[in-house]
Amino acid sequence: MCALRRIKLIVSYDGTNYCGWQKQPNGVTIEEVLNKAASSLCGEEIEVIGASRTDSGVHAFGNVAVFDTDMKMDAGKFAFALNQRLPDDIRIQESYEVEKKWHPRKCDCIKTYIYRILNRKINIPTERLYAHFCYFRLDIDKMNEAAGYFIGTHDFTSFCSQKTQAQSPVRTIHLLEVLKDDDMITIAISGDGFLYNMIRIIAGTLIKVGMGVYPPSYIKEIFAAKNRRLAGQTMPAKGLTLVEIEYMD
Repeated sequence: MCALRRIKLIVSYDGTNYCGWQKQPNGVTIEEVLNKAASSLCGEEIEVIGASRTDSGVHAFGNVAVFDTDMKMDAGKFAFALNQRLPDDIRIQESYEVEKKWHPRKCDCIKTYIYRILNRKINIPTERLYAHFCYFRLDIDKMNEAAGYFIGTHDFTSFCSQKTQAQSPVRTIHLLEVLKDDDMITIAISGDGFLYNMIRIIAGTLIKVGMGVYPPSYIKEIFAAKNRRLAGQTMPAKGLTLVEIEYMD
């Protein structure tokens, strides 16, 4: 017998202590913890489906997940009931009921991420888990000039890991900007989807531009070459946060 309802969750988490979203044998994951909490609450075996399978150490303000259940609780109350069963570093922000056919990875959406860089001579301990530390002074104007070359639809072969399993390297970037607030630099990026390690490689490339290693226009050459070795390094996961997933339907 099929479950009667599909519940949608907006999930936030500190990814520091987890081996990413997707369940795996070598460590605790966000998906695994959510499955246990939902199964305990509903009294049935629950398997959540996540929209974005974030990597080990990546954080989220608003990832999206769904699960199916026969439980008749008011949909909005699932968030509060699950939070009572979750550790302090995972919180359900909201819960809704959606159509049974609705799937978080099969609907058109725009995903927004930020990558945070603490740019000062000495690191701040309270930021060590949530921002990459860079003591070289970065040129924000040059980074923003370089960011402009990413806007639009491109082949991102040069900006993804060889481990990517995507059928096509073509992605569309709607927004990419570099903001500065005191010593904190934030790279904000929105797009219809991202390849494996794509955002962390873009961040590494923009940091090279900010340091003066690459001129902003070098981004065009990196795209044309379709060669991962020409782009910057893959930055640490701790600086990356999934901010929001906005669905078109």
